[in-house]
Amino acid sequence: MDARLAIDTVVLLAYFIGIVALGLWAGRRNRNLEDFSLGSRSIPWWAVLASIIAAETSAATFLGTPAEGFKTRGYFYGQLAIGTVLARIIIAFTFIKPYYDYRVQSVYEFLTVRFGTKTKNMASGIFLFTRVLGIGVRLYLGGAIMVVIWRYLFPTLPVNLNTYVWGILFVTIITTIYTAAGGIKAVVWTDVIQAVLMFSSVIFAIFLLVRHIPGGLNTVKTNLGGWSNVKFFQTGWNAELPFGPALKAMLEEPYTILAAFVGSTLLTMATHGTDQDMVQRMLTAPDHRKSQLSLILSGVMDLPIAGAFLTVGILLSVYYAVVPGTTLPAADNEIFGHYIVHEMPVVFRGLIIAGVFATMMGSTSAALNALATSFTKDFYLPYVRPGATDRQAIRAARIATAIFGILMIIVATMAANAVLKDAKLTIIPIAIGILGYTYGALVGVFLLGMLTRTRGRDGTNVVGMIVGITSVLVLCKVSIPAFDFVALLHGKFVAASWNFGWFMPEWWPHISWPWFVFVGCTVTLAIAILFRTPSTQIAVAEAHVSAATSSPR
Repeated sequence: MDARLAIDTVVLLAYFIGIVALGLWAGRRNRNLEDFSLGSRSIPWWAVLASIIAAETSAATFLGTPAEGFKTRGYFYGQLAIGTVLARIIIAFTFIKPYYDYRVQSVYEFLTVRFGTKTKNMASGIFLFTRVLGIGVRLYLGGAIMVVIWRYLFPTLPVNLNTYVWGILFVTIITTIYTAAGGIKAVVWTDVIQAVLMFSSVIFAIFLLVRHIPGGLNTVKTNLGGWSNVKFFQTGWNAELPFGPALKAMLEEPYTILAAFVGSTLLTMATHGTDQDMVQRMLTAPDHRKSQLSLILSGVMDLPIAGAFLTVGILLSVYYAVVPGTTLPAADNEIFGHYIVHEMPVVFRGLIIAGVFATMMGSTSAALNALATSFTKDFYLPYVRPGATDRQAIRAARIATAIFGILMIIVATMAANAVLKDAKLTIIPIAIGILGYTYGALVGVFLLGMLTRTRGRDGTNVVGMIVGITSVLVLCKVSIPAFDFVALLHGKFVAASWNFGWFMPEWWPHISWPWFVFVGCTVTLAIAILFRTPSTQIAVAEAHVSAATSSPR
């Protein structure tokens, strides 16, 4: 046993040393902020494609998606991938070229040119706040895999918050080091390795599960009640109910075909069209056509990726149903990790654990670089040090990377604490739901800027975005874990839930998370479109595009 653990440890150490070395090597020639944030727009399209896949296939996907398959024994979650493909086609032919034409490093610079600094500051602030929360929650899974390993090594010792924290610290510190030093080149080229490892891991896991289940696929078919019982789609509509209650039930169910075509499309437009994290890697391609190719192909790849991870979860549910004598972890998010640690053969176990860490590091490194770039371009250079040299700008970006890493650790620790209190919390609805609260406002204002030339005004855009965010919290009856204000005034911290839709009528649905962005976008756009862009701002935007397109690339 000791020899096997030693071999897996060597595999893990070799992986981490190799990733850090690759990251440092890739970013060794960063001379200015454009090198740090966009890699001089010289990254091959296929590397951009792999980087997009690695970033969106986070640890929430690696461990959270099998948890969804394990619980539902179906592919309902996977139908949301339909919307991700549609959204990427829309983004490719609506958003990407204007970003190249405007020659932006932070996508929120587009809003400065199109509307003004108030809209840009609001949008960038939303991104900074939301991305720290979203990635921080995903980082909790670094602690989750560490907990599974801890239970395997020390089955008699208790698991507490500190066990999670060590895993969170381990992933974040390593990722912050190579991201701060190497910039976007380090992010993209390490993502390529991590994407290959992730693909290999999930394919091998499927193969091994089928082999470990007594009777193989025949047993799987029997246990599931036949292949026809494995569902891919669901409408969420109950024809036996009156129209009102049936609509309410459908909107409360997250995995429906309508949510896939509408809710998931708007959600992906937010994450891949208005989020600096994703858009930044697209802008590293030499031109907008190669960027469009990378983006659309990444959407096509989403379908088999989601299917593969859900297949792992379904096979796990069969495996643990037919193989007796196994005590499973209480948290569904840890099921796949439990199988990896306890059932995988030596060497492969080390590689697949590395694959779990790879997915966390891929999404975290991209977010750290995007957060640092957005903060430096949108706030540090305009307001803190307008005359900064290239060297000072890169130093500020690196310091910002470290600070955002610390903030993510704090959020991840809070998420781990929440899971300790409720083991049945699954991470995907939490992680994506956080984006949904605010990203609808981003999509609304970006669509206004992309699809119109004369609608939208700087100050009123901000009002529209604030109302859009508020509408999500209220209309969707969002309830988030927080604290009791009254107790805090008396010097006591008491955990409590904030229910923003408490005054909404009972018949109004608790709208599920895939619809959050749709609600926020609709409200923001409806308000902002009422106001006309000043003629002076239209002239500024036209002059900027003319100058950018005529300058050498």
